[in-house]
Amino acid sequence: MIARIKEVARRLKREVVALWLAARDPRTPLAAKIVAAGVTAYALSPIDLIPDFIPVLGLLDDLIIVPAGIWLALRLVPADLMEEFRTRAREIEKPVSRTGLMAILLIWAASFLWFCAWLFR
Repeated sequence: MIARIKEVARRLKREVVALWLAARDPRTPLAAKIVAAGVTAYALSPIDLIPDFIPVLGLLDDLIIVPAGIWLALRLVPADLMEEFRTRAREIEKPVSRTGLMAILLIWAASFLWFCAWLFR
């Protein structure tokens, strides 16, 4: 059971890296680029929108949002291109998304400012 979970996690990581490559390739359709860029920015970001230490909700983004985004992006990227990106993804290490990090930090900062404004009204 644990081995199967590890294999699924490995495949998801490879798919995210392949989508990262797809988002940067000029042959990828625009809609697929947008979805792939969003999914990879979030998945490769060093921090989560919902921190993992929050019970149940903290793991929902990893268990639902990321796989659902991957599924959608895979439907939008042409299959022959996706195979090429998967092959290339096996050869590179996992990248880190600084854009995703900045987006999550901006969301947290905006949420904090909104909460402070609401609190001091």
